[in-house]
Amino acid sequence: MAVTPLKAGDLIHLTRAASVQFINPIMFRVIRVLDWPTYDHWTWLDGYELDRRGDAVARRSVFVQREGLRVMQPGGLDR
Repeated sequence: MAVTPLKAGDLIHLTRAASVQFINPIMFRVIRVLDWPTYDHWTWLDGYELDRRGDAVARRSVFVQREGLRVMQPGGLDR
């Protein structure tokens, strides 16, 4: 399965498919994809955790599996 390249501004729904740390899913706005060394198929993202209204509540760096990311379109639809 091809993975869409991520870019600043992308909205991502993070669930357990991306990492076990997301037992409680979150919405995440990407600031940048970090080029830190990691395992194959994993990546570090820098961005903001969003609340239900889409407002940033915390800046975070997250370690996730690329294949488990759900990139959303504006308005909350899958891309």
